Amino acid sequence: MSSSPMPPHPSPLSSPLPAPLSAPHSRSTVIRELRAAGCVFAEDEAELLLSTARTETELAAMVERRVLGLPLEHVVGWAEFYGRRVTVDPGVFVPRRRTEFLVGQAVGLGRRAGDRTGRAPVVVDLCCGSGAVGAVLADALDRIELHAADIEPAAVRCARRNVAPAGGEVYEGDLFDALPGGLRGRIDVLVANVPYVPTSEVGLLPPEAREYEPLVALDGGADGLDVLRRVTAAAPRWLAPGGHLLVETSERQAPHAVEAFTRNGLAPRVTGSEELYATVITGTRPAEDQAIPGPP
Repeated sequence: MSSSPMPPHPSPLSSPLPAPLSAPHSRSTVIRELRAAGCVFAEDEAELLLSTARTETELAAMVERRVLGLPLEHVVGWAEFYGRRVTVDPGVFVPRRRTEFLVGQAVGLGRRAGDRTGRAPVVVDLCCGSGAVGAVLADALDRIELHAADIEPAAVRCARRNVAPAGGEVYEGDLFDALPGGLRGRIDVLVANVPYVPTSEVGLLPPEAREYEPLVALDGGADGLDVLRRVTAAAPRWLAPGGHLLVETSERQAPHAVEAFTRNGLAPRVTGSEELYATVITGTRPAEDQAIPGPP
């Protein structure tokens, strides 16, 4: 779950919320129940629940689910991400605010790819979860050929609701196995929000994450880099010449992640945001017609 509550007011890209309930005691009652359950941002969450619920019965059910520990985004059915509202269904990974830094990097690369090639950039959102990254990129870029994939059926269903309005396609399967073969060698921007929590640290995550989000979206193996290594090994054969792979990782893991990029022929660049506590590695396939390492 994001480190701060979602804003209680919609962004310019959001649809208007229903009018808040009129019961004068509702706000104080909701705040009291949320505080008792340990919600740090009880006041903000109460405002959001009150403005989202359409009836007293719906409000009571939403408060109950939140008190039981469900992520706020699962309770209200959406997350605020990069200035827009993204649908998030129960059991689907909740997009984190720190991932907005990765999106910003991808937007710049997508625009440059379009300027360089004169066509809509081909963008793939791998390990897409709710499809938040792909949906935002479609909003931010003037033209885009968008594809997304995830191994979780619930995530695929959710992502289709977010990505379809932009004309994107969502596939179900394990990493690149899910993608159509026609994308091989064509991808300009490949965003892979891979899991990178070491297995031994999954139990230290907040209950909202470890109990209500799929383990496959959190557990990155012994050192947290298992999925990242798989992605970097295959990515060069899917990227267009001059194409980019972007992944999020931790500052502590970055040196070992960079080794995986370099080993597979991708020129790495590490960027970070102290404000969002985010580290992103961008690997670029050489623009020249060079042999790509690895099996065909």
